[in-house]
Amino acid sequence: MSRSYWLVKSEPDAFSWDEQVANGVEPWTGVRNHQAKKNLAAMKKGDRAFFYHSNIGREIVGVVEIVKEAYPDPSAESGSWVCVDVKAVGPMPRPVTLAEIKASPELAELALVRQSRLSVVPVSEEHWGILCGMGGWSGE
Repeated sequence: MSRSYWLVKSEPDAFSWDEQVANGVEPWTGVRNHQAKKNLAAMKKGDRAFFYHSNIGREIVGVVEIVKEAYPDPSAESGSWVCVDVKAVGPMPRPVTLAEIKASPELAELALVRQSRLSVVPVSEEHWGILCGMGGWSGE
């Protein structure tokens, strides 16, 4: 089974890593950008994503797994927006900051750097490995 990798952003004052952990499985709702929507729709059960705190902290703080593929976003008042369900796999042993990511030449093409305003972005397998190494993540 091949697995794809992603990064999902949340403002910690709106929804934090601690809340994700406490809630167990949580729908990733509220995405209102068409490219981010396409990324959500491409996610498959078993894919992994970095949980990134945006605005406050600006760092990768954990890893989540996609447990339910795209379905209509119940928080959308109109349109064909989608969400996926995610569950916490574990915290990043050492959070990886945006400053560290930007300082690493080998991550220059990471979508988080190139498309900084996008809330759901793909992460290549190579970049996934680099970021896991930076944060001390050895989990599957």
